[in-house]
Amino acid sequence: MLSPSYSISPKDLWNAIATPSAPQLVDVRRRDAYEQSPQLLPGARWRDAGATQAWSAELDRARPIVAACKAGHEMSQSAVAQLRADGFDACVLEGGYEAWAKAGLPFVAKPEFDRIAPKRPSLWVTRRRPKIDRIACPWLIRRFLDPQARILFVDPTEVVNVARESGGVPFDIKDVELSHEGERCSFDTMLKLFGLEGELSLARLALIVRGADTARPDFAPEAAGLHAISLGLSQLAGDDDHGLLECGFMVYDALLAWLRFAAEERHNWQARA
Repeated sequence: MLSPSYSISPKDLWNAIATPSAPQLVDVRRRDAYEQSPQLLPGARWRDAGATQAWSAELDRARPIVAACKAGHEMSQSAVAQLRADGFDACVLEGGYEAWAKAGLPFVAKPEFDRIAPKRPSLWVTRRRPKIDRIACPWLIRRFLDPQARILFVDPTEVVNVARESGGVPFDIKDVELSHEGERCSFDTMLKLFGLEGELSLARLALIVRGADTARPDFAPEAAGLHAISLGLSQLAGDDDHGLLECGFMVYDALLAWLRFAAEERHNWQARA
């Protein structure tokens, strides 16, 4: 977990996203500023800074909370003070959205996210028996778009029908917006649509996913390994799609951690003759 503190820097918050220390991120900008903004911090959900007791019961007390406003002043300070008074481990994002932008860190394209998935928590529908792309996409959704998102797995012929009936977002199936585009996977499509394809580690991860999912191991050296691990996990999981998600998320968390923090590390120990 993050060490208790009254504030966290944008860089430290970014480094905590998609790790075991990931905090719950609350957007407490004034409502008009939130609604007019084209940007959203990854995984953030808007809340009224002056009404913390109305929504804090939905938060996980075992995980830290980061409140972010426009510049790290009265809105986030007020929300954090109230949350701390109620016993939460809460802190302010230093400099708020302005500091995050100045640090060059990625935002989610809010207009596209609101258009695709206007309800929170969001609901997504895809084909059952996932292996690669249909693990990578839910991982991206839960880690960078909506941590409370629900994923439904159904027969391929019923994805569009179930999405229509449930109000969910269909993905990784023919003739829907969030699907393959040529040799690019649904994961690529989501990164592009939601404004995340410019983040270097996610872009490199997309190459690995694409290579594994389209039988092109030449795209990235790690693609063959992801293909083997993914198919092996699928065999072990059987029909337990959600159990497979849990295991698969660990694989993608590990791949992202390697890309962000350890990609240059080398192991070259050799046994003596």
